[in-house]
Amino acid sequence: MSAANKLKSIVPLLDRVLVQRIKPQQKTSSGILIPEKSQEVLNEGYIVAVGKGALNKEGKHIPLQVNAGDKVILPPYGGSSVKVQGEEYLLFRDSEILAKVVE
Repeated sequence: MSAANKLKSIVPLLDRVLVQRIKPQQKTSSGILIPEKSQEVLNEGYIVAVGKGALNKEGKHIPLQVNAGDKVILPPYGGSSVKVQGEEYLLFRDSEILAKVVE
């Protein structure tokens, strides 16, 4: 099974979203490698998959504020780590995402 197919088999429940954090730059513009300890942690990522939304009192789903493919700003800590074939993803609740980046 390929990585894309395995990723499609991960479907977040309720108001959770699956996010892939943007990787920090590993080289400077002049080609010098930046040590891993010196790389800054980016608090941005792309939404890979979304759940159906939380349930209200009537049992209907409340739609999420983000969609798959959206670029978002993440909190510095939190989220549940999930690894799929060596790639790391994070599960967040919709309410934990700080902002959506509109380009």
